[in-house]
Amino acid sequence: MTTDPATNAARVLIAEDNPAVREFIMRALESAGYKVTAVMDGQQALDTLNAEKFNVLVTDIVMPNVDGIALALKAVRQFPDLRIVMISGYAQERMRAHNLDALVHRIIAKPFSLEEICAAVKDSLALPPGSV
Repeated sequence: MTTDPATNAARVLIAEDNPAVREFIMRALESAGYKVTAVMDGQQALDTLNAEKFNVLVTDIVMPNVDGIALALKAVRQFPDLRIVMISGYAQERMRAHNLDALVHRIIAKPFSLEEICAAVKDSLALPPGSV
């Protein structure tokens, strides 16, 4: 597992275009002890994944530039041990994500609670590498 050397915390990348939701997730995961980086869209997430190592990617499905599904498909090819948690407020988009069951560790519906997002990240980290 890739951890932050200073804190030994698992590293989480958040890709969410809504600033309020991004901030909520960031604060929730930081308060749970994770080292968090947050970006505004899928392209920024890909750039960040190429520059740094992360344990978990938490991504919205509907985003500008590169959506969460395209992001997940690209990320898992490059980083097979990366855990992916997807979030969406749209039932139709959640159904699209369910077609990615082999790649995505959890799909969470908006609105979600602090406990729910923290549990999703914690559960994804508990899985053996390469499993979904």
